[in-house]
Amino acid sequence: MFDSEANTWYNIPEFNLLAKNITVPGFSPLFPDAHCTEDGDICQVVTGEAEINAASTVSALVHSSVFDLTTTYWLIAGIAGINPKVSTIGSVTFARYAVQVALQYEIDAREKPADFPTGYIPQGSFTPEQYPGELYGTEVFELNTALRSLAVKFAKAAVLDDNKAAQEARALYGNDSAFVAATLSPSVVECDTATSDNFWIGDLLGEAFENTTTLFTNGTGVYCTTQQEDNATLESLLRGNLAGLIDFSRIILMRTASDFDRPYSGQTAIAALFEADPGFNSSILNIRLAGVKVIEGIIKEWNPTFETGIKAGNYIGDIFGSLGGNPILVLVICSVVSQPRQTCLGGKAG
Repeated sequence: MFDSEANTWYNIPEFNLLAKNITVPGFSPLFPDAHCTEDGDICQVVTGEAEINAASTVSALVHSSVFDLTTTYWLIAGIAGINPKVSTIGSVTFARYAVQVALQYEIDAREKPADFPTGYIPQGSFTPEQYPGELYGTEVFELNTALRSLAVKFAKAAVLDDNKAAQEARALYGNDSAFVAATLSPSVVECDTATSDNFWIGDLLGEAFENTTTLFTNGTGVYCTTQQEDNATLESLLRGNLAGLIDFSRIILMRTASDFDRPYSGQTAIAALFEADPGFNSSILNIRLAGVKVIEGIIKEWNPTFETGIKAGNYIGDIFGSLGGNPILVLVICSVVSQPRQTCLGGKAG
């Protein structure tokens, strides 16, 4: 998504991504080229940061005539914030769900009703706990868990980077029993990611979007990482699948943890935001260390395992079921009788 995430892949012994540089119309002015190995087996695209850049770049790639992407595997690889309840800085995470957590009504927290835990309210609903009554379709994407399991297996072969500064930062979370995971060494974790253009930090927003992830995934998602692009990237790829240009079942979403999404006990949110991120360097390096193992695993086992695709045993796609099947969601019917009364009926789809 940006230069540091891109540069970690260059001048490495495993393969040369700068052997071929191909300009693609519609790419970011900052990152106008796709970078490929000489044989074209592996290519890198840098989208630019945040949702608009990600959607624009990936759409330009998918709908260009430069590449045949029908059997391509997609490794979305970037850094992210991390929930200290689930893991720690330096860890490598692989997601089943990507949730667009900020796609909600928003009231400044200073003006919210006293009984609301947050100023975020799902669209078309009346309280933070209600499932959205109005959906845009990009709220939740679900990826192939069978492919994720294989990616996790490959990534676990990597020796992850760590450093003294990151270890000292982890230790500060040891005074809170809820943050035991934050104090451990970096590892490979299966958990889910939250997308928003806003870079949020703090206990209140962390809890709010943790609840949003649980709500939007009908209790099955595990809020873990925070980033700015993934739902935009996935929507562009989903539309590419609908056009017959890519295969949505071949997407791997990997995020490495650079910073915590909330402060340790005794630290303020503003201090957590502006202090240096001790996990940044390791998170950048671990993109490559884990990612190379995933890429090499796919290429080594291309025939017969990966060439024909990894069959998904779960639903894959968006919240509308655009690719077929039944997404895990709650159907909510709300009718406003008279303010402030409303009736909501919920039930599982599928």
